[in-house]
Amino acid sequence: MTGAASGIGRAVALLLAQAGARILVADRDADGGAATCEAVQQAGGLAELVPLDLAREDSIREAAALVLERCDAPDILVNAAGWDRLEAFVDNDFAFMEEIVRINLLGPVKLTRELVPAMLQRGTGKIVNVASDAGRVGSTGETVYAGAKGGIIAFTKSLAREVARQGINVNCVCPGPTDTPLFASLPDKMRSALTRAIPFRRLAQPREVAEAIYFFASPHAGFITGQVLSVSGGLTMAG
Repeated sequence: MTGAASGIGRAVALLLAQAGARILVADRDADGGAATCEAVQQAGGLAELVPLDLAREDSIREAAALVLERCDAPDILVNAAGWDRLEAFVDNDFAFMEEIVRINLLGPVKLTRELVPAMLQRGTGKIVNVASDAGRVGSTGETVYAGAKGGIIAFTKSLAREVARQGINVNCVCPGPTDTPLFASLPDKMRSALTRAIPFRRLAQPREVAEAIYFFASPHAGFITGQVLSVSGGLTMAG
């Protein structure tokens, strides 16, 4: 799984490990990834760090090759990595926009492309993509990020149609404001406003989002595919 070095991704890794999964922690944050592996091992699970920079094609190919070396095909692929910086669209330069799209859209798409043939050959598997409510309803100061995450939502639905007959489930979780390092990097005023806007008047905890991801990865979601689930405390209630 990607993005497991912290936040939601680490919470997912721990949940899956508790269920008996062996976790391949794919992340560009080596220290955070190592900490996740240690946390999984302390909980009695198995985990290994796989270096991965989703902005680089060579890194994606190397990571995918290592995953396929460790297992013939992943049972579960969780694309949880993401990156953003709050900034008005008119202030975005091209380099920033390209980085946003590489990490949040093209990277997960390319990694999935490298791994899904093995899953198709085996005839079973779960893919869970983590997008954002920004991709469902838009978000001020996150225009390109919202576009990239909206792309992940559409990618999820289209891929689900293509691989259903081969026994692969593909679903998407869209977190709202969550108590993660990314959220902590926002200005105080923005964090306070977002928290007040949530009907529950609090942020999601990473584990609460992770439990939705875990559901899609579990046997309980065996007849569910192509679906998008918002975990936002009611911040967005649009279908």
